[in-house]
Amino acid sequence: MMRAMRWACAVGVLATVVGGASRAGAQATRTWVSGVGDDANPCSRTAPCRTFAGAIPKTAAGGEINALDPGGFGAVTITKSIIIDGGNMLAGVLVSGTNGIVVSAAPTDRVVLRGLDINGIGTGVNGIRFLAGASLHVERCTIANFTTLGIDVTTGGKVFVKDTILRGNAGGGIQIAPSSGSAQATIEGTHADDNLFGVHVKGNALATVHDSSASGNAGAGFWAETAPAELNVDGSVAANNQTGIRATDSALVRLTAVTVSGNSADGLLAETSGQIVPFTSNLIAGNPTPAGVPVCEIDAGTTTVPCPGESAVCQAPVVKGKVGPCRHCKTKQGVTTCSACAVQLQ
Repeated sequence: MMRAMRWACAVGVLATVVGGASRAGAQATRTWVSGVGDDANPCSRTAPCRTFAGAIPKTAAGGEINALDPGGFGAVTITKSIIIDGGNMLAGVLVSGTNGIVVSAAPTDRVVLRGLDINGIGTGVNGIRFLAGASLHVERCTIANFTTLGIDVTTGGKVFVKDTILRGNAGGGIQIAPSSGSAQATIEGTHADDNLFGVHVKGNALATVHDSSASGNAGAGFWAETAPAELNVDGSVAANNQTGIRATDSALVRLTAVTVSGNSADGLLAETSGQIVPFTSNLIAGNPTPAGVPVCEIDAGTTTVPCPGESAVCQAPVVKGKVGPCRHCKTKQGVTTCSACAVQLQ
Protein backbone atom coordinates (compact mmCIF):
# COMPACT_ATOMS: atom_id res chain seq x y z
CA MET A 1 0.00 0.00 0.00
CA MET A 2 2.79 2.43 0.93
CA ARG A 3 4.62 1.63 -2.31
CA ALA A 4 1.46 2.38 -4.31
CA MET A 5 1.00 5.70 -2.50
CA ARG A 6 4.62 6.70 -3.14
CA TRP A 7 4.22 5.83 -6.87
CA ALA A 8 1.03 7.87 -7.16
CA CYS A 9 2.69 10.82 -5.46
CA ALA A 10 5.68 10.64 -7.80
CA VAL A 11 3.40 10.54 -10.85
CA GLY A 12 1.47 13.55 -9.53
CA VAL A 13 4.63 15.57 -8.95
CA LEU A 14 5.88 14.70 -12.44
CA ALA A 15 2.57 15.72 -13.99
CA THR A 16 2.68 19.02 -12.10
CA VAL A 17 6.22 19.74 -13.25
CA VAL A 18 5.51 18.85 -16.88
CA GLY A 19 2.23 20.75 -16.91
CA GLY A 20 3.85 23.78 -15.30
CA ALA A 21 6.64 23.73 -17.85
CA SER A 22 4.10 23.53 -20.67
CA ARG A 23 2.16 26.49 -19.32
CA ALA A 24 5.33 28.52 -18.76
CA GLY A 25 6.45 27.93 -22.34
CA ALA A 26 3.09 28.81 -23.91
CA GLN A 27 2.73 32.01 -25.96
CA ALA A 28 0.23 34.60 -24.79
CA THR A 29 -2.25 36.25 -27.13
CA ARG A 30 -1.57 39.61 -25.46
CA THR A 31 1.79 40.67 -24.09
CA TRP A 32 3.12 43.90 -22.58
CA VAL A 33 6.26 46.02 -22.72
CA SER A 34 7.35 48.75 -20.35
CA GLY A 35 10.16 51.27 -20.12
CA VAL A 36 11.11 49.58 -16.83
CA GLY A 37 10.42 46.02 -17.95
CA ASP A 38 12.80 43.08 -18.41
CA ASP A 39 12.97 40.70 -21.38
CA ALA A 40 13.51 37.84 -18.91
CA ASN A 41 9.92 38.38 -17.74
CA PRO A 42 6.93 36.53 -19.24
CA CYS A 43 5.68 39.83 -20.74
CA SER A 44 2.51 39.80 -18.67
CA ARG A 45 0.89 42.99 -17.49
CA THR A 46 2.42 42.60 -14.03
CA ALA A 47 5.80 41.41 -15.35
CA PRO A 48 6.29 43.19 -18.71
CA CYS A 49 9.16 42.83 -21.14
CA ARG A 50 11.56 45.64 -21.98
CA THR A 51 11.61 45.49 -25.82
CA PHE A 52 9.39 44.55 -28.75
CA ALA A 53 12.04 42.02 -29.81
CA GLY A 54 11.83 40.41 -26.39
CA ALA A 55 8.03 40.26 -26.49
CA ILE A 56 7.66 38.87 -30.02
CA PRO A 57 8.67 35.24 -29.25
CA LYS A 58 6.36 35.21 -26.22
CA THR A 59 3.37 36.44 -28.27
CA ALA A 60 1.20 34.03 -30.25
CA ALA A 61 0.65 34.52 -33.97
CA GLY A 62 -2.27 36.89 -34.43
CA GLY A 63 -1.70 38.28 -30.95
CA GLU A 64 -0.96 41.78 -29.72
CA ILE A 65 1.91 43.58 -28.00
CA ASN A 66 0.88 46.65 -25.96
CA ALA A 67 2.95 49.38 -24.33
CA LEU A 68 2.18 49.92 -20.64
CA ASP A 69 4.00 53.24 -20.37
CA PRO A 70 6.30 55.52 -22.38
CA GLY A 71 9.65 54.09 -23.38
CA GLY A 72 12.06 53.17 -26.11
CA PHE A 73 11.34 49.60 -27.15
CA GLY A 74 13.96 48.99 -29.82
CA ALA A 75 14.13 47.62 -33.34
CA VAL A 76 12.24 44.46 -34.20
CA THR A 77 11.83 41.95 -37.04
CA ILE A 78 8.32 40.56 -37.47
CA THR A 79 7.78 37.13 -39.02
CA LYS A 80 4.12 36.43 -38.18
CA SER A 81 0.71 38.06 -37.91
CA ILE A 82 0.80 40.50 -35.02
CA ILE A 83 -0.35 43.89 -33.73
CA ILE A 84 2.12 46.24 -32.03
CA ASP A 85 0.19 49.03 -30.34
CA GLY A 86 1.93 51.92 -28.60
CA GLY A 87 -1.34 53.28 -27.25
CA ASN A 88 -1.64 57.00 -26.61
CA MET A 89 1.83 57.44 -25.15
CA LEU A 90 5.38 57.74 -26.49
CA ALA A 91 6.19 54.22 -27.67
CA GLY A 92 9.57 54.74 -29.29
CA VAL A 93 11.72 52.77 -31.70
CA LEU A 94 15.03 54.62 -31.70
CA VAL A 95 17.70 53.09 -33.96
CA SER A 96 21.13 53.94 -35.30
CA GLY A 97 22.75 52.31 -38.32
CA THR A 98 19.97 49.79 -38.85
CA ASN A 99 16.29 49.47 -39.80
CA GLY A 100 13.56 50.31 -37.33
CA ILE A 101 10.94 47.62 -38.05
CA VAL A 102 11.32 44.86 -40.66
CA VAL A 103 8.28 42.82 -41.71
CA SER A 104 9.18 39.50 -43.32
CA ALA A 105 6.13 37.38 -42.73
CA ALA A 106 4.21 34.58 -44.45
CA PRO A 107 1.98 35.28 -47.49
CA THR A 108 -1.14 35.05 -45.29
CA ASP A 109 0.09 37.21 -42.41
CA ARG A 110 -1.31 40.62 -41.45
CA VAL A 111 0.85 43.06 -39.49
CA VAL A 112 -0.46 46.18 -37.72
CA LEU A 113 1.83 48.91 -36.36
CA ARG A 114 -0.05 51.55 -34.37
CA GLY A 115 0.93 54.56 -32.31
CA LEU A 116 4.73 54.27 -32.68
CA ASP A 117 7.43 56.94 -32.83
CA ILE A 118 10.13 55.49 -35.11
CA ASN A 119 13.27 57.64 -35.21
CA GLY A 120 16.48 57.00 -37.13
CA ILE A 121 18.29 59.95 -35.47
CA GLY A 122 20.04 60.67 -38.79
CA THR A 123 21.84 57.32 -39.05
CA GLY A 124 19.06 54.73 -39.14
CA VAL A 125 18.56 53.09 -42.56
CA ASN A 126 14.80 52.60 -43.11
CA GLY A 127 11.93 53.26 -40.74
CA ILE A 128 9.69 50.35 -41.82
CA ARG A 129 10.61 47.73 -44.43
CA PHE A 130 7.86 45.50 -45.80
CA LEU A 131 9.65 42.52 -47.36
CA ALA A 132 6.93 39.84 -47.23
CA GLY A 133 3.40 39.32 -45.92
CA ALA A 134 -0.23 39.64 -46.94
CA SER A 135 -0.75 43.16 -45.60
CA LEU A 136 0.85 45.93 -43.61
CA HIS A 137 -1.15 48.52 -41.66
CA VAL A 138 0.64 51.62 -40.36
CA GLU A 139 -1.63 53.75 -38.17
CA ARG A 140 -0.92 56.93 -36.18
CA CYS A 141 2.85 56.59 -36.42
CA THR A 142 5.66 59.13 -36.80
CA ILE A 143 8.62 57.99 -38.90
CA ALA A 144 11.53 60.40 -39.07
CA ASN A 145 15.21 61.01 -39.70
CA PHE A 146 16.24 57.91 -41.65
CA THR A 147 19.01 57.92 -44.24
CA THR A 148 16.95 55.98 -46.78
CA LEU A 149 13.16 55.66 -46.61
CA GLY A 150 10.43 56.18 -44.07
CA ILE A 151 8.36 53.25 -45.41
CA ASP A 152 9.96 50.90 -47.96
CA VAL A 153 7.64 48.38 -49.64
CA THR A 154 9.52 45.87 -51.79
CA THR A 155 6.94 43.08 -51.99
CA GLY A 156 3.51 42.48 -53.41
CA GLY A 157 0.59 42.72 -51.01
CA LYS A 158 -1.65 45.34 -49.48
CA VAL A 159 -0.42 48.42 -47.66
CA PHE A 160 -2.53 50.80 -45.58
CA VAL A 161 -1.05 54.00 -44.13
CA LYS A 162 -3.38 56.15 -42.06
CA ASP A 163 -2.88 59.29 -39.96
CA THR A 164 0.88 58.99 -40.12
CA ILE A 165 3.71 61.56 -40.34
CA LEU A 166 6.89 61.00 -42.37
CA ARG A 167 9.52 63.72 -42.21
CA GLY A 168 13.24 64.25 -42.52
CA ASN A 169 13.88 60.97 -44.37
CA ALA A 170 16.83 61.55 -46.70
CA GLY A 171 15.81 58.90 -49.24
CA GLY A 172 12.09 59.65 -49.31
CA GLY A 173 8.84 59.31 -47.40
CA ILE A 174 6.89 56.31 -48.74
CA GLN A 175 8.15 54.14 -51.59
CA ILE A 176 6.10 51.29 -53.03
CA ALA A 177 8.24 49.42 -55.56
CA PRO A 178 7.64 45.67 -55.42
CA SER A 179 10.40 43.47 -56.82
CA SER A 180 7.85 40.66 -57.18
CA GLY A 181 4.08 40.47 -57.17
CA SER A 182 1.71 43.42 -57.24
CA ALA A 183 1.32 46.00 -54.46
CA GLN A 184 -1.83 47.98 -53.69
CA ALA A 185 -1.63 50.87 -51.25
CA THR A 186 -4.17 53.15 -49.60
CA ILE A 187 -2.78 56.26 -47.92
CA GLU A 188 -5.13 58.47 -45.92
CA GLY A 189 -4.69 61.44 -43.59
CA THR A 190 -0.92 61.23 -43.91
CA HIS A 191 1.80 63.90 -44.12
CA ALA A 192 4.91 62.98 -46.15
CA ASP A 193 6.67 66.33 -45.79
CA ASP A 194 10.30 67.50 -45.79
CA ASN A 195 11.78 64.31 -47.23
CA LEU A 196 13.60 63.67 -50.53
CA PHE A 197 10.14 62.92 -52.00
CA GLY A 198 6.70 62.39 -50.53
CA VAL A 199 5.05 59.33 -52.08
CA HIS A 200 6.63 57.25 -54.88
CA VAL A 201 5.09 54.26 -56.64
CA LYS A 202 7.10 52.28 -59.17
CA GLY A 203 6.45 49.31 -61.43
CA ASN A 204 3.70 46.91 -60.47
CA ALA A 205 2.15 49.20 -57.88
CA LEU A 206 -1.19 50.97 -57.53
CA ALA A 207 -1.73 53.58 -54.83
CA THR A 208 -4.62 55.80 -53.85
CA VAL A 209 -3.92 58.85 -51.68
CA HIS A 210 -6.73 60.74 -49.92
CA ASP A 211 -6.69 63.78 -47.64
CA SER A 212 -2.92 63.84 -47.40
CA SER A 213 0.06 66.15 -47.93
CA ALA A 214 3.36 65.76 -49.77
CA SER A 215 4.93 69.16 -49.27
CA GLY A 216 8.31 70.75 -48.73
CA ASN A 217 10.16 67.82 -50.27
CA ALA A 218 13.49 68.23 -52.08
CA GLY A 219 12.18 66.36 -55.14
CA ALA A 220 8.64 65.42 -56.10
CA GLY A 221 5.62 65.48 -53.84
CA PHE A 222 3.68 62.66 -55.52
CA TRP A 223 5.52 60.55 -58.13
CA ALA A 224 4.59 57.56 -60.29
CA GLU A 225 7.38 55.86 -62.22
CA THR A 226 7.56 52.97 -64.71
CA ALA A 227 4.36 51.45 -66.10
CA PRO A 228 2.09 49.87 -65.03
CA ALA A 229 2.43 52.09 -61.92
CA GLU A 230 -0.66 54.18 -61.16
CA LEU A 231 -1.13 56.87 -58.52
CA ASN A 232 -4.56 58.35 -57.76
CA VAL A 233 -4.48 61.48 -55.60
CA ASP A 234 -7.68 62.95 -54.16
CA GLY A 235 -8.30 65.88 -51.84
CA SER A 236 -4.60 66.34 -51.12
CA VAL A 237 -1.82 68.95 -51.26
CA ALA A 238 1.51 69.00 -53.11
CA ALA A 239 3.09 72.34 -52.22
CA ASN A 240 6.56 73.84 -51.96
CA ASN A 241 8.38 70.86 -53.44
CA GLN A 242 10.74 70.97 -56.38
CA THR A 243 8.02 69.26 -58.44
CA GLY A 244 4.45 68.92 -57.25
CA ILE A 245 3.21 65.94 -59.28
CA ARG A 246 5.48 63.80 -61.46
CA ALA A 247 4.80 60.93 -63.89
CA THR A 248 7.68 59.18 -65.68
CA ASP A 249 8.35 56.13 -67.85
CA SER A 250 4.73 55.63 -68.99
CA ALA A 251 3.32 55.68 -65.45
CA LEU A 252 -0.06 57.33 -64.78
CA VAL A 253 -1.19 59.89 -62.19
CA ARG A 254 -4.83 60.96 -61.76
CA LEU A 255 -5.76 64.08 -59.78
CA THR A 256 -9.05 65.15 -58.21
CA ALA A 257 -9.46 68.12 -55.85
CA VAL A 258 -5.69 68.45 -55.46
CA THR A 259 -3.85 71.69 -54.63
CA VAL A 260 -0.52 72.01 -56.44
CA SER A 261 1.13 75.28 -55.50
CA GLY A 262 4.44 76.94 -54.79
CA ASN A 263 6.61 74.23 -56.32
CA SER A 264 9.99 75.62 -57.39
CA ALA A 265 10.54 73.83 -60.72
CA ASP A 266 7.24 72.33 -61.95
CA GLY A 267 3.69 72.03 -60.73
CA LEU A 268 2.92 69.08 -63.00
CA LEU A 269 5.71 67.21 -64.79
CA ALA A 270 4.98 64.40 -67.26
CA GLU A 271 8.07 63.04 -69.02
CA THR A 272 9.26 59.92 -70.86
CA SER A 273 5.65 59.10 -71.82
CA GLY A 274 4.32 59.53 -68.31
CA GLN A 275 0.73 60.80 -68.07
CA ILE A 276 -0.95 63.17 -65.63
CA VAL A 277 -4.73 63.32 -65.91
CA PRO A 278 -6.37 66.16 -63.91
CA PHE A 279 -10.06 65.65 -63.22
CA THR A 280 -12.30 68.16 -61.40
CA SER A 281 -11.72 70.79 -58.71
CA ASN A 282 -7.94 70.94 -58.87
CA LEU A 283 -6.15 74.15 -57.85
CA ILE A 284 -2.89 74.38 -59.79
CA ALA A 285 -1.38 77.80 -59.19
CA GLY A 286 1.77 79.61 -58.27
CA ASN A 287 4.12 77.20 -60.03
CA PRO A 288 6.67 78.15 -62.72
CA THR A 289 5.34 78.12 -66.27
CA PRO A 290 7.43 76.34 -68.92
CA ALA A 291 9.13 78.77 -71.30
CA GLY A 292 6.87 79.98 -74.14
CA VAL A 293 3.70 78.54 -72.65
CA PRO A 294 0.76 80.70 -71.46
CA VAL A 295 -0.10 80.84 -67.78
CA CYS A 296 -2.76 78.18 -67.28
CA GLU A 297 -3.70 77.75 -63.67
CA ILE A 298 -7.45 77.09 -63.54
CA ASP A 299 -9.75 74.36 -64.77
CA ALA A 300 -11.31 74.89 -68.19
CA GLY A 301 -14.68 76.61 -68.00
CA THR A 302 -15.59 76.66 -71.68
CA THR A 303 -16.18 74.04 -74.34
CA THR A 304 -12.95 74.81 -76.20
CA VAL A 305 -9.61 75.89 -74.83
CA PRO A 306 -6.93 77.51 -76.99
CA CYS A 307 -3.65 75.62 -76.91
CA PRO A 308 -0.22 77.22 -76.54
CA GLY A 309 0.80 79.24 -79.57
CA GLU A 310 -2.52 81.05 -79.93
CA SER A 311 -3.05 84.56 -78.65
CA ALA A 312 -5.71 83.59 -76.12
CA VAL A 313 -4.65 82.34 -72.72
CA CYS A 314 -5.16 78.66 -72.07
CA GLN A 315 -7.60 77.97 -69.23
CA ALA A 316 -6.39 74.52 -68.31
CA PRO A 317 -3.49 73.45 -66.08
CA VAL A 318 -0.06 73.49 -67.67
CA VAL A 319 1.63 70.12 -67.84
CA LYS A 320 5.28 70.21 -68.78
CA GLY A 321 5.41 67.40 -71.31
CA LYS A 322 2.82 65.53 -73.30
CA VAL A 323 -0.45 64.48 -71.70
CA GLY A 324 -2.96 62.65 -73.86
CA PRO A 325 -3.10 63.81 -77.49
CA CYS A 326 -2.38 67.48 -76.73
CA ARG A 327 0.74 69.19 -75.52
CA HIS A 328 0.64 71.48 -72.46
CA CYS A 329 -3.17 71.87 -72.19
CA LYS A 330 -5.57 69.63 -70.32
CA THR A 331 -9.24 70.15 -69.50
CA LYS A 332 -10.86 69.27 -66.21
CA GLN A 333 -12.96 66.53 -67.79
CA GLY A 334 -10.27 64.97 -69.98
CA VAL A 335 -9.38 65.22 -73.66
CA THR A 336 -11.34 63.46 -76.40
CA THR A 337 -10.09 65.25 -79.51
CA CYS A 338 -7.55 67.90 -80.36
CA SER A 339 -8.65 69.58 -83.57
CA ALA A 340 -7.18 72.85 -84.84
CA CYS A 341 -5.32 73.16 -81.56
CA ALA A 342 -8.53 73.27 -79.54
CA VAL A 343 -9.19 70.96 -76.63
CA GLN A 344 -12.75 69.63 -76.54
CA LEU A 345 -14.51 68.82 -73.30
CA GLN A 346 -16.24 65.48 -72.91
